[in-house]
Amino acid sequence: MAPPPSTTVPPVVALAIRSVTFVLILVSVILMATNKIADAVKFSDFYAYRYMLAAGVIGMAYTLLQAALTLLYVITGNKIGGDGLSIVDFFGDKIVSYLLGTGAAACFGLTVDLKRINDQGSDLDSDTDHFLNKANAAAAILFIGFIFSAMSSIFSCLSLPKRG
Repeated sequence: MAPPPSTTVPPVVALAIRSVTFVLILVSVILMATNKIADAVKFSDFYAYRYMLAAGVIGMAYTLLQAALTLLYVITGNKIGGDGLSIVDFFGDKIVSYLLGTGAAACFGLTVDLKRINDQGSDLDSDTDHFLNKANAAAAILFIGFIFSAMSSIFSCLSLPKRG
């Protein structure tokens, strides 16, 4: 009798998803970290933007670690840590994906509020408009990274050890 079909995702696919996630988070972090208005206003002046950057940095560190472990699995064929690491992967992927999603949401929310406040006062000057658009771009890219991280989370769920 043939064994039941495997529901685990091939490690090469998992590595590709983690790599795309890392690149998206990296681009988002770079955009936000360089966002400022001529030394007068910086991203770090706003808690929501700092939260988004911190979420991105944590997400990058975790994704890079997981990508390295997945790469070792692809190369050697042996999963480091066995079933115990699968459980850590599952919970880590969940936490990091939620962190990325809330970071993007915080950035989107603050940017919308700042645009509304600035629009009510006067015409939106080009420096402020550029600052807010760059923050929105960073949030959008981080949100796409969240989607890929959520896919990794689903994959790690599929690779949990089956318990009868």
